[in-house]
Amino acid sequence: MYYNNDSYIFHNGKFLNPAETNINLYGQTLHYGNGVFEGIRAYNTNEGVKIFKPLEHFKRLIKGAQVMNMEFKYTPEELCEITYKLLEKNNLKDAYIRPLITTGADMSLRTSAEVNLTIQCWEWGKYMGDKLLRVMTSSFQRPNPKSCFVETKVTGHYVNSILSTNEAKQKGFDEALLLDMNENVAECSGANVFMEKGNKLITPPRGHIMAGITRNTIIELCKEEGFEVEEKHFTLSDLKQADSAFFTGTAAEVVGLKSLDEYHFPLAWEQSFGYKLMHMYKDLVVGKRKLQSV
Repeated sequence: MYYNNDSYIFHNGKFLNPAETNINLYGQTLHYGNGVFEGIRAYNTNEGVKIFKPLEHFKRLIKGAQVMNMEFKYTPEELCEITYKLLEKNNLKDAYIRPLITTGADMSLRTSAEVNLTIQCWEWGKYMGDKLLRVMTSSFQRPNPKSCFVETKVTGHYVNSILSTNEAKQKGFDEALLLDMNENVAECSGANVFMEKGNKLITPPRGHIMAGITRNTIIELCKEEGFEVEEKHFTLSDLKQADSAFFTGTAAEVVGLKSLDEYHFPLAWEQSFGYKLMHMYKDLVVGKRKLQSV
């Protein structure tokens, strides 16, 4: 699914076939989850292959390495150049891109001095599909911001996402919605959440959620279009009184919710802000639209 005999990855300065690389069985990333990654997309536009907001993604990757005390020497511009070369070598025009920083063998709980960079890419449709989602409230919470750096994509953090996704799938739902330690709505297992209520959009504020780049792009689009949007805390009860709701993320893009637990969102998806923003976002990433702020 992710690679074949003709595929290339970038690994520690070289373009290799994935089969030519080995995982260190004593590595800290494997044992303790001490790694950092990003999820990025490239799109085939009228101006050729364009990675969407690459510098923002690579700056977040580097920030993750910094907070985890990893020695990482690439610049966002260098990472961008490497990734375009990788897309060309794989002959990919629409692609999902996964940069990954891993740490080497060290059984102590201090960050290993060995740091590795791997960049992979493959064809991947919208992670959550195109249909409206049936969502359940997870029994798991998002990590307390005082327990880790919640705004960075550290590999070990995603055990929380796996647990909540497994729970939802096993109970017949498409996705899981997680609350924070204060019982406010946080996000789903792998995307941010917006709700529409009374001709206004509301999304949880930064501080206890992943600082999504797609989330920020949707807020930018709202401001340009004159859609009222507010970042504030809200409860599960608030969300179950909303007219509509949707998730946003690089892998998911923009996807609407059909229901949450027993509650069905009453506003037709085609009449919602989310539906309009889904199409605006698609026009943006394929180059049919420009953000005024860029």
